[in-house]
Amino acid sequence: QVRLVESGGGFVQAGGSLRLSCAASGRTVSNYGMGWFRQAPGKEREFVAHTTWRGVSYYADSVKGRFTIFRDNAKNVLYLQMSRLKPEDTAVYYCATHTSGSVVVTAQYDYWGQGTQVTVSS
Repeated sequence: QVRLVESGGGFVQAGGSLRLSCAASGRTVSNYGMGWFRQAPGKEREFVAHTTWRGVSYYADSVKGRFTIFRDNAKNVLYLQMSRLKPEDTAVYYCATHTSGSVVVTAQYDYWGQGTQVTVSS
């Protein structure tokens, strides 16, 4: 059984940084594409970042240059390093494992974590 557990969320002032972690069990993250999504209150879940099994990364325009997705294959953990955070980054952040097709579409991901809250104050 595949299980993804996010951690590292919290409360931070604008301009600050956070590192989110996604610990995986039941699936080796290095063998799959993995992604981060986020969902703000009243909004749909949106794509944030994706890394292919080969290590190629993709980012939403809104986070490009501020966020970095990477993984520690030895620990089987996916990370999202977030810098220069803005109030509009406030959301619940989810990691997920990719199946095929578009990396920005939620339906192309099969397993999801429970999410971790990130709140950025102005």
